[in-house]
Amino acid sequence: MEDEEETMITIISALSTLPPPQLSLLTNSLLSLSLHHHRRLFSLLSSPSAFSFTLRHLHSLSLSDKSLLIANHLLFTLHHLTRHFLPPPPLPSVALKHRDLDAILLLLLLCDIHQHNPHLLKTTPHSEWREILHKLCSDTVLTQSSVGVHYGGVILPYIEVIARCRRFIGSGIGVEKERTEVVAAPAAVVALPAVEVEKGGGGDCVICREEMEEGRDVCELPCQHMFHWMCILPWFKKRNSCPCCRFQLPTEDVIGDIQRLWSVVVKMSGGTLNLDGR
Repeated sequence: MEDEEETMITIISALSTLPPPQLSLLTNSLLSLSLHHHRRLFSLLSSPSAFSFTLRHLHSLSLSDKSLLIANHLLFTLHHLTRHFLPPPPLPSVALKHRDLDAILLLLLLCDIHQHNPHLLKTTPHSEWREILHKLCSDTVLTQSSVGVHYGGVILPYIEVIARCRRFIGSGIGVEKERTEVVAAPAAVVALPAVEVEKGGGGDCVICREEMEEGRDVCELPCQHMFHWMCILPWFKKRNSCPCCRFQLPTEDVIGDIQRLWSVVVKMSGGTLNLDGR
């Protein structure tokens, strides 16, 4: 499994392939997301009842449930980067519910504090945790809000979150392990466009080996390969990859979709992203 440093290098390399307009759009999007997360975290830390409720919720979750929370957050963060390279149809929304978002923000904050000062919370009564976390969070925001750090102050925390989440779920769920094929998300399949086969025909459908006749409506994937609708729909009920290449549609399997998006990031970082899989 890639360690945290290698993950960060991969993401930085992928970001370096973005042209200035896309990098600016990404930064503005991440800034908005960061402000939203900071507001929710400050609101949580400012309310004794909300903090107590969220902390109890975290304590009630098993290790696998906590790993799944982190995995969903990782999937959400990867969408912000890969959406600039993935073609339509638009990816399904992966926004987290408020309770889950509060839980993951608090969990990551606790993990961060444990990593840098493992004895701080162990030697402090639970009744004082909220005030300590509030002060630490406030100091961090003030440090990152200096004038002239727009890109670094937004991009670097984003990179660190992705690297940290990958490390956590890599050990907790086994992202790097070989996985069986996953089914394409119904929302992604429904969004596929129907195109009319132009004069001269569209060649043979590789699934049934029969010709796609002129004037007939067929399904076109984002990688531009075309198939009969009656052939491709059963195909995507068993897997999410194009029969002709390795292009993958979104799935409803969290780990499978993380692997799909991470493969896009890796290709971006190497400058060899080809949607047709060649």
